[in-house]
Amino acid sequence: MSYAVIQTGGKQYKVSAGEILKVEKLADSSPETKVQFKEILAYGDDKSIEIGEPTVTGARVEAELLKNGKERTVLIFKKRRRKNSRRKNGHRQQFSLIRINKIFSKDGKVLSEAEKMKKSEVVVKETKEEKTEVSK
Repeated sequence: MSYAVIQTGGKQYKVSAGEILKVEKLADSSPETKVQFKEILAYGDDKSIEIGEPTVTGARVEAELLKNGKERTVLIFKKRRRKNSRRKNGHRQQFSLIRINKIFSKDGKVLSEAEKMKKSEVVVKETKEEKTEVSK
C-alpha cells in the first residue's frame, strides 16, 4: 500500500491512491479536471520510504477534482454585557473535493494507481439480515 504526504492549502495530508479528500479550495479549477500536486514531502510503502528536504524533487501526485463547495455556516457571536452591544457574523469556508488517482516517484515511475470509476455504473450493495424471533 503506497502513500504520499502532500502539502496544499497550508496543510499536510497523507494520501493513498483511490482516496477522496476535502482540501482547501484550489484556485482556477473546475470540476472533472486533473490536478497535480508537486509539493511532496514524503512517499513510500510498507518496506521503504523516501523523505524530502523539504520536498522530494520530481515526485508528484495526480488527482481529479470532483467538486467545489462550501462548508456549513459557522456563527460568530460577540456580546458585551450591560452595554447593549452585540455582533453576529457568519462564515462558510470553501473547499475542493478531490480523488487521488496516481502517485509517482521521483524518477517518474507509478507507485500506485486507483481503480477506474465508471459514472454510469453505480453499484449499491445493501445487505440486510432480518432475524425473526419465535416466542414460545
